[in-house]
Amino acid sequence: MSKTSGRTRIAVEATRSSTIRLDRVGIDIKGELFRAVLLFSIMLGLVMLATLLIFVAIRGSDRLDLNLFTQMPSSINTDTSGFLPAIVGTTYVMLGTLVTIVPLGVSAAIYLEEYADRDKWYNRVIEVNIQNLAAVPSIVFGILGLAFIVRGPLSLGFVAFAGSLTLAMMVLPTVIISSREAIRGVPPTLRDASLGLGATKWQTTWRQVLPLSVPGILTGTILAMSRAIGETAPLLLVGATTFVRFLPESAFEGAYSAIPVQIYQWAVRPQDEFRVLAAAGALVLVALLLTMNSVAIWLRARYARQL
Repeated sequence: MSKTSGRTRIAVEATRSSTIRLDRVGIDIKGELFRAVLLFSIMLGLVMLATLLIFVAIRGSDRLDLNLFTQMPSSINTDTSGFLPAIVGTTYVMLGTLVTIVPLGVSAAIYLEEYADRDKWYNRVIEVNIQNLAAVPSIVFGILGLAFIVRGPLSLGFVAFAGSLTLAMMVLPTVIISSREAIRGVPPTLRDASLGLGATKWQTTWRQVLPLSVPGILTGTILAMSRAIGETAPLLLVGATTFVRFLPESAFEGAYSAIPVQIYQWAVRPQDEFRVLAAAGALVLVALLLTMNSVAIWLRARYARQL
């Protein structure tokens, strides 16, 4: 036997003996290693996020002024250029998305949890499609919006409400799934007690189940809106203009833009001052997303205490 193989055998035996000793003292080696890997992954993600935010903050802090929110975009006066049309367009698009996804998503969740017969094939098809649609890339919804909402059967044209419906299709599965989880979390004994006292199925659902599900439904809706407000690709396909110097007439008329689309338009320009503007816009968008997520957490905690 060579010297090398002998050393290898001694090292392996030493490792095995140390492992046996650690097992004997009650240390879960595999569990500790798995926890270390998870902690490393979390720390890596946080470090990358912090690095990105610090870079964007340093890059765009000089343009975080009032002009950024009150002025029109300009290719000449970059020092006073803003993204007011994008803010107004984003407001129209988000309001249209909200009024679309809440009634549709909550109604679908109530039907699937309270009324649907799980043995029926069409209910199983609906559930499978909802699960699958939640994982479809956003660009696919943009293509569908262009084909069926902008130019297809609806023929709304390139207006803000077309963008709202496209984003609503994208985030509707998220609202349905989160609403179903919230409804499913209501204790069955509450339903039995209500029905036992003579209430109908609808009265039990409307007056007992739905109020207790409000925190989960609100949280899921706001998180879905947080995803929608940062999407760029679907809006580019359904008519969000990259550079406009006027405000949209309404959600159903006129061209529109959105904050992520405006950031994209600034970021691809070669001039450095536009990239500074893009960084400032990204800071505003991140602040908006953090605010929405914070509101979701606050609403969930507030309603949970009341209930």
